[in-house]
Amino acid sequence: MMTYVLYNPLASNGNGEASAHSLGLPEEGTKYVDVRRIGDFIVYLDGKSPSDRIILAGGDGTLHHLINELKGFCPAHPLYYYPCGSGNDFARDIPDDKKEKDGTILLNPYLSHLPKVIIGDEERYFINGVGYGIDGYCCEEGDRIRASAPGQPINYTAIAIKGLLFRFKPRNAMVTVDGEEFVFPKAWLAPTMKGRYYGGGMIAAPHQDRLDPDGKVTLMTMYKTGKIRTLMVFPSIFKGEHIYHKYVKTVSGKEITVAFDKPCALQVDGETFLGVTSYTVKAQGPSDDVKAKDAAVAEKA
Repeated sequence: MMTYVLYNPLASNGNGEASAHSLGLPEEGTKYVDVRRIGDFIVYLDGKSPSDRIILAGGDGTLHHLINELKGFCPAHPLYYYPCGSGNDFARDIPDDKKEKDGTILLNPYLSHLPKVIIGDEERYFINGVGYGIDGYCCEEGDRIRASAPGQPINYTAIAIKGLLFRFKPRNAMVTVDGEEFVFPKAWLAPTMKGRYYGGGMIAAPHQDRLDPDGKVTLMTMYKTGKIRTLMVFPSIFKGEHIYHKYVKTVSGKEITVAFDKPCALQVDGETFLGVTSYTVKAQGPSDDVKAKDAAVAEKA
């Protein structure tokens, strides 16, 4: 039996390899592999013995890369995850009783029925959330800082506050959730969430269940407020209490489209897209498999 630790050296502000070693595994029987050197992930997993333990070590960006390499496919081989990124929002969302004693998480239950977001001609699967508004702006600024000062920690909270006060201008949002239309003037945030957390600890959708049997996702909007009031409400997102404010609304559904009246940066699990005017999320859950199976049986009958 071998243990393979697939690490992302770019995780944890460039300290991914050292963070992966913090698992404290014995040298004998453990092999560390740079995840960027793996070609076809499915072929790689299929080539391992059933007794081998495979651990993916990294952050939310590493998970985002994995699920898009898998193209929504859930591997048969057990795949564990060791969170060692700078935000670790996926790990925050998993209950302690679902984690192994060494802090790893069995990923397979969370890799099935992932939603996808469509941005123009591009598609991405996501495991945490799609951020549109000041959250997309924060990722845009974070990318700029990272490019100019590699290895420097990114303080997204500070970026958000500066954006709220000086740089980011809210947009008017037109939203459709499973055919129902909404209009949100002066929208500061309009993310769609698979999990509860994003942005390094913000509980954007406190009632969202990533294992919802219907696969539903949650749209959250913060809108129609000025800079000062928004700044006053914003800190409550770290406790999930923002949803009790008058100009915050959450809606759950399986197909969500958000359009802004002016282009804005958008982030998908931390991956940034610039100049986006709209996005569409399409979700599915285990219940869809049952419905499809029942329909097939009925058709044969």
